Amino acid sequence: MADLFSDSALLQDIDRYIREQGDAVVRDIARLVAIPSVEGTPEDGAPYGRAPRQALACGLDIAAELGLRTVVCEDRLGYAEIGEDRGEGYLATITHLDVVPAGDGWPADPFTLREQDGYLLGRGVMDDKGPSVLCLYALKYLQDSGRKLRYPLRALLGSNEETGMGDVDYYIENYPAPLFLISPDADFPLINGEKGIYQALLIARHQPDRVLSISGGVAPNAVPAKATARVRADSLAGSEKVRAVCVEPGIWELTAEGISGHASTPEGTVNAIGLIVDYLLENEIPGPAEFPYFRFLQKLHAATNGSGLGLESSDGRFTPLTAVGGQISTENGVVTQTIDCRYGTTMSGEKIIALLREQAGDAADVQQTADSVPFYISPDHPAIQACIECYNFVTGENQAPYTIGGGTYARHFPKACAFGPEHKDRPMPSFCGSIHGVNEAASRADFMEALKIYILALFRLEELEY
Repeated sequence: MADLFSDSALLQDIDRYIREQGDAVVRDIARLVAIPSVEGTPEDGAPYGRAPRQALACGLDIAAELGLRTVVCEDRLGYAEIGEDRGEGYLATITHLDVVPAGDGWPADPFTLREQDGYLLGRGVMDDKGPSVLCLYALKYLQDSGRKLRYPLRALLGSNEETGMGDVDYYIENYPAPLFLISPDADFPLINGEKGIYQALLIARHQPDRVLSISGGVAPNAVPAKATARVRADSLAGSEKVRAVCVEPGIWELTAEGISGHASTPEGTVNAIGLIVDYLLENEIPGPAEFPYFRFLQKLHAATNGSGLGLESSDGRFTPLTAVGGQISTENGVVTQTIDCRYGTTMSGEKIIALLREQAGDAADVQQTADSVPFYISPDHPAIQACIECYNFVTGENQAPYTIGGGTYARHFPKACAFGPEHKDRPMPSFCGSIHGVNEAASRADFMEALKIYILALFRLEELEY
């Protein structure tokens, strides 16, 4: 490691490369942001819909333009590759090119990249199209450096991370796993563990009576910024948090505005569905048959640590459990609410569904849709140490690995970690938003710093025994 950090010629050349390629990096991020790659209807050659497949094609085009070999894995994901296969395995990065829906409230087209005061704004710019481009440019540098690579290196590009990770499940089942993998789809400095992820549907057993419909949210793993409901009532007054408008005699439309964010980090968010549910109960709107279901939902939305439903838990290795209701809808007279839980080693999917069914009683059916157990790799693993040392060298910090509640591709691989490029500790201007939120943003300068970190980390990982 010392040789790498003391190689002034190499370090200066990396800095030169980043300066020269900065505008091209932003240009290629803009090409990907322009594709609204939300999961769609499966088609021949596009198992996750046309737009995600288009984004994958664009990502591989960028790789080919950089002189990298490209491979498509049955239209589910693809990769760029450098180095020669000597039968010792390969190393990899993995990012994704699909995005969550844009949602409401953007001041400009979310699929047109904007740059303001050194910040890039657009859906997917941080999650995860910007990091995808950084990985491709990191591979280009390693390939052009002339240094001999011990292991081939792949930059995997997924297209189904936001809605199931079926792409990476397919890859693991049909392709050999890498010796070690980094996933630039989270925060710096380095994430060596991820909570378990449990998701379910809470389906009302009784038809609406006075609550005719309710809707809100753009994805199960995002705190919703807006929710609406249509109800029967003689007279209603709006509140500070909920607007009430009479749309016809005896029928009122309710609208709530919240603060969006990722379900794994709900601190500071305001769930618009919870605002609507509280308003319904405070104004005694639900009829007798509906009331138990909305009281059940109120318990869900009462606290993001799951305490309203008896789900709260903490194991000392991960931060406490989170529970978020991300989407609610009414279809054919049936109300369905999603729940997203991120849990540590003292909780399990079996315990969560048992507690939910106990709390739901006769008000709702609970249907599990996903359960992924916690992922953890020791912070003392040589590859983990190599990456965190590269981060600290570039930034001048003295950070250590940590665990999160988010779920990245890393959890699907035998040896992996999530490695940047977001900095939650670096303040951003008020016009910038978070991933999955309005005005999703990334710092151009931080991206260039991350590119240097990734180049050095990949060089260092190439030196290790696996």
